[in-house]
Order: sequence, then C-alpha cells, then structure tokens
Amino acid sequence: MSFLLRICWCLTFKPTRLIDNSTLTRQEFVSAGTTLQLSDSVPTCNRASQAVTVDLCRIALQIPTSKRSSISFELWLPSDWKESRYLATGNGGIDGCIKYEDLAYGTTNGFATMGTNNGHNGTTGITMLNNPEIIKDFSYRALHTGTRSAKKLMKAFYGKKPAYNYYLGCSLGGRMGIKAAEKYPKDYDGIVAGCPAVDFNNLQGQRAMFYPITGSADSPNYIPIDTWKTLIHDEVLRQCDKIDGVEDGIIEVPDKCFFNPKTLQCSPRRPKNCLNSAQVAQLQKIYAPYTYPNGMLIFPRMNPGNELQAVSKLIAGTPFSYSEDWFRYVVYNDPSWDASTYNTNDVRKADELNPFDIRTYPEELPKFKKRGGKLLSYHGGQDNQITQFNTQRFWNRMYSADNDLQDYYRYFRMSGMFHCNSGPGAWAVGQGGGAPAAGIPFDPQHNVLAAMVAWVEKGQAPASLTGTKFINDTATNGIDFQRKHCLYPKTQTYIGGNPKKTSSWQCR
Repeated sequence: MSFLLRICWCLTFKPTRLIDNSTLTRQEFVSAGTTLQLSDSVPTCNRASQAVTVDLCRIALQIPTSKRSSISFELWLPSDWKESRYLATGNGGIDGCIKYEDLAYGTTNGFATMGTNNGHNGTTGITMLNNPEIIKDFSYRALHTGTRSAKKLMKAFYGKKPAYNYYLGCSLGGRMGIKAAEKYPKDYDGIVAGCPAVDFNNLQGQRAMFYPITGSADSPNYIPIDTWKTLIHDEVLRQCDKIDGVEDGIIEVPDKCFFNPKTLQCSPRRPKNCLNSAQVAQLQKIYAPYTYPNGMLIFPRMNPGNELQAVSKLIAGTPFSYSEDWFRYVVYNDPSWDASTYNTNDVRKADELNPFDIRTYPEELPKFKKRGGKLLSYHGGQDNQITQFNTQRFWNRMYSADNDLQDYYRYFRMSGMFHCNSGPGAWAVGQGGGAPAAGIPFDPQHNVLAAMVAWVEKGQAPASLTGTKFINDTATNGIDFQRKHCLYPKTQTYIGGNPKKTSSWQCR
C-alpha cells in the first residue's frame, strides 16, 4: 500500500461504528520521525510529548464502562504489521496514565499496541471516592475492555485478527497482567508482569506502615534523607555487598542479607555519625517482615540496599501517596483519613473489603495454563517500592500447588535493579519504552518482550535474561557491563575473574 493510501485508509476508518457508545477523541496518521505533542495528556502524568519511529494510525476513543465510568483508550496501528502481533500495556502506581512510551515501544517492534487510562485520569485516587465503578475499572475492567475493543478494531482495520496477543506491564501493571491471566485467560497468549503488585491490599498496608514509624521531618527521632543515603546505605552494603564475593554496590542475593542496624547505635566509643536507640528501633521495624501482633505475616520485609531510592517515597517522612489514597478514597471513603494513625486494623479492613477482588493472589491459573498461555515475571533485588521477596513468595506459593509451574510461569530475580528500572545492576532488559529499551536489541536473550515472543511462538522457554548496564545509564555512552539474571530458584554465583564479564558468573 502506498504512503498516500495508508493515510487515506487511516483517516477514513470508522472506529466508533465498531465500539458501542464510544466517542472519537483523536484519529490521525502519524509519520515515522514525528514527535507527538500530547496536549490533551493529564499534566500529572508527565507525558508532554512522544517520539514515534514508524508510520502508524493513531485511534483514541472514550469508551463507557458503566453509567458512571469510562476509559480513555488509544490504539496505535503500525502500517507494517507483517507479524500480526498485538500488545496491551499496563499502568503504574494508582495512576490513570496512558504510557505513551510503551505504545511507541510496541509499534517500533511491529506490534499493534493499546493503552488505557485504567478508568480515571491523573496520578491520584480521588475520583474513586464513592464511585465503585471506577474502582472496578481500576481492578480489571479497563484493561479487558481495552483489549476487547482493540481486537475488534484490528480485525476491521487489517482485515484479520492478531495471530498472537501479548501484554507488558510493571508494578501495578504487573498485577494487571496476572489478574488478566486469572480472570480473562483467553485475552493474552503471553504476559510479561514485572515487579507485580500482587497481594495488593496487604501491599498498600505495608507501604502505609512506614510513615507512622519514621514520623514527619519535624519528629524528634526523624532520620534525615542524607543519613539514609550515606550512613545507613553504606552500612547495609558493608554488611551485605561482599556476600556474593564482589563489592560492586549490588546485593546479588538479597535472601542472604539480614541487616543489623545496631552497629550504627551511638556509644561512648562512637559519639558521632551514629543513630540513637529510638532510631535504631525504627530501622529494626522498617527492615523486618510486616506482621500482625500475633505474628501472622502481612507482607515480606523490605529489600535492603534500596535506600537511595526508598527515600523518595517509602521512608521520606511523608505518607506513601498511593496507600494514603487507597485508604482514603476506597477503603474508608473518607478524604480526611489521617495516614499518621495507620495501624494493622486498617490493613485488615482493606483485605476484608478486597474491592472487586483486586487482591490478585491466585494459587493456580489452571485455565491460562490449559490454553497454553505463558507468564513471565522479573523483579529487582533492590526495589524501593515493592519488595522482591513478595514476588518470590507468590511464585513459591504457586509452585507448591503445581510443581510444573515453570512450564508456563517463569520468574527472574534481577540483581541491583530498583523499582521496574534503574539501579546499580544490569537492569535494562527492554521492559518498557524509553530508557529500559534504549540500546537493547529485540532478541530473546537481552529483551524480555522478545523472550516472551520466542516462548509463545517458537516454544523457546527463557533460561536466563541478560541485563545491560550502560555507562551513566545512557545507551549512547556505551555498555558498562552485562550480567545474566537467573531463572528462579537459581542464583547468580561469582566464579572468579572480572566481575563485569558475564563469564565470571554462573546460575547455580
């Protein structure tokens, strides 16, 4: 099809005829090399523009999901669709933000790619107040509605159904993918669910519990951010970095790191550059598993080594905003709820309420497995928002119910990665648009989405993922080092030599 015919086909396509009660908000042909100005994007989503690398037809709709709710929907249809692949993308936090960088990433690699605002706009949960329909969208309906609509439009636009259907998301987006496998097992053939926010209600409780422990910046025993980033982080590394045999700022196997903060307590021999007894007690609570008073686990312990990034949210001396919003606007329907009063009664209430089964903590996925679906999770070992130990706990729980779990669900621990991306480790594996994909080839060893494609379409199950660390995290600066991330439960083991060479490590 000529360039002019592509434009004509895009602009004369009638998407609202296919999607009941939908409203067209944008329809345009976008040429390769265009930088879209996203003037209608919500400012708090921080996505003002997006570079596009291929010719595509951009369709944006408002699709009602009930009388009181709707989703903002975008489908980017590349002109070159020879592989006939579809990719749905997820959201993050408690957001209602379309990830345009993921739409661009998908279309760059030949996927017709869809995203939604998950039923509300912006980065807060205020629109959920007294509106369970929006909560329902947030839990599962927005993504399913988006995918169902995208499949109708692709069939009409291209004259054929997608041959393969994929999903890519991290954090909340990881939870969304697992919920889709549980509730709508036919929606996707392959799901990449990074750092998944599973056991969602208890996660919100665990993240809410930090603020009552740290107190605000004017509290008498508040630990300043600089102290976290220097004194405490340095001591965590002193105690744990050498466990793997290499001192490189990467805690290779967090399971073996049990930080003892008492070494930092002030004493006659150490009157300066230290912590008082109340501050040490804070650290003991912060690094411990979160439990009810009777000892029953609520959520696993925080990842040691995450301090450089955890100070921005978890231990910043302010309420963790996503949890605060969840309790205010969903659990209690009370905008005046005070995060400083949070206690275990609140998390018990949240998990009992479990709106629209948002918990997302299945023990098995029998229908997804039976139809041949594939699921892949990765999680950073120094995650500053969702502890890696939770994904490990989740996978182990599923494995206890199905010893053949790796036939359809594989998990990779990524050493030295913060939340979804960045960190001192080899964290870039093409897990999304923007920096995670920059400079990463679309091949199964280096790219997690390509690994999923190879697993679904060729039966090549991934045994490892090679992550890349660029110099100053900038692809144009060149590669600093690469490291293979092992298929769980194997661990990365140093066998000697230059630690920046992949040959110096083995999965054992």
